[in-house]
Amino acid sequence: MSAVKRTLIKNGTCVTASDTFEADVWIEGERIVALAHPSLRGTGPAPDLEIDATGKYILPGGIDAHTHLDMPFGGTTSSDDFETGTIAAAHGGTTTIVDFAIQTKGKTLREGIDTWHAKAEGKASIDYSFHMITTDVNPTTLSEMKDFIAEGITSFKLFMAYPGVLYVDDGQIFRAMQVARDKGGLICMHAENGIAIDVLVEQAIARGEVAPKYHSLTRPEIAEAEGTNRALMLAEMAGCPVYIVHLSAPRALGRVTEARDRGMPAYAETCPQYLFASFDDLAQEGFEGAKFVCTPPLRPRHMQEDLWRGLKTNDLQVVSTDHCPFCFKGQKDLGKEAFTKIPNGMPGIETRLYLLWDGGVRTGRISMNRFVEITSAAPAKIYGLYPRKGTLAIGADADILVWDPDLEHSLSHDQMHMRVDYSPYEGRRVKGKATHVFSRGELVVDGNKFIGKVGRGKFQKRSTFSL
Repeated sequence: MSAVKRTLIKNGTCVTASDTFEADVWIEGERIVALAHPSLRGTGPAPDLEIDATGKYILPGGIDAHTHLDMPFGGTTSSDDFETGTIAAAHGGTTTIVDFAIQTKGKTLREGIDTWHAKAEGKASIDYSFHMITTDVNPTTLSEMKDFIAEGITSFKLFMAYPGVLYVDDGQIFRAMQVARDKGGLICMHAENGIAIDVLVEQAIARGEVAPKYHSLTRPEIAEAEGTNRALMLAEMAGCPVYIVHLSAPRALGRVTEARDRGMPAYAETCPQYLFASFDDLAQEGFEGAKFVCTPPLRPRHMQEDLWRGLKTNDLQVVSTDHCPFCFKGQKDLGKEAFTKIPNGMPGIETRLYLLWDGGVRTGRISMNRFVEITSAAPAKIYGLYPRKGTLAIGADADILVWDPDLEHSLSHDQMHMRVDYSPYEGRRVKGKATHVFSRGELVVDGNKFIGKVGRGKFQKRSTFSL
């Protein structure tokens, strides 16, 4: 489709994290150039493209700050690459992702980021940036962190889990936090006590407990709470902001809440799987539960209400997906003999906004404005993309959704665009979907059809942490 110079989205209700108002949205090139009262329509040049949003909402595009595309893990590679994953994201109303590049132990950060740039360039259909998974903290790495922050890669993920693969010890974490403090970076923590978990896993296998449900039973809630508390204490000692990724349970949430009450710059995200799936899914008879193996694991259903309360009170600031898809056949079934061999991860890059609108806004758990905040504005602010992204404002990138709040559709596998052979929400019908998705002013999804260009997505440099 040829580029549209001037676009008008009319008759819709604009919703940002703070405001709800009636306005025509005018786009020129890649930016929003006007939010105008409808009475002013016809006073300027005619649009090249006009979208009638009567009865619909106009929202900022979603920002998914936690994805794993084309990522090697567990003897295989996540099934969505930057082409299929970003197309699926666009269908679901997400217009920017922040993916995780990985430093291989013994190699430099630069080698890792170069690898991920090569994975994304020419394939990503929406805008993207990177966090840097740092697995080998040493003087060279610490120097590279400073360079990366200056180059617009301002967040670094450290793991307390997966000893021998991704794990870093407390001293390494503390040194990285000191650099982040001094240079305006943000440390993202996978907070679980991986050393103790490995002991529990070894003991379970010795007892013959190999079914998928033991993935959860060997990663108890207390292991996440301990890791979260330790991450927060290290960050407080270093004077560094910290972001807890994929928080799954109330005890860990309690540690974040206490830290924030003390005035710490502590932030946390949860994911749709912890709000809409549970240990019951993981504990299904046979091997079906493998579809729901992710880390941290799914928790008992009653814990979901604590997470919803955290979202309402802003003790949880963001809902990201941790999209890390593996096909049931040919990938998840690597672990048929033991849960330790099941690749950890679930698909979700396309279904995040659907689930949160239907299960959050429509049920009264969150407002429309809070929906925009946790899916777009907050990740934009935390990760240095705001106000270029995450809001509807003059001068902002025209990453825009025309959202039909009542459009009913299915989350079944055959209706999705993610490159995976199952849906965790098979048979679930939801209401709420984007009828039009704009990425930097270009219409990339029209109805159920992707009309964007593969490879048009741009790498986004991010500003230093400023909250």
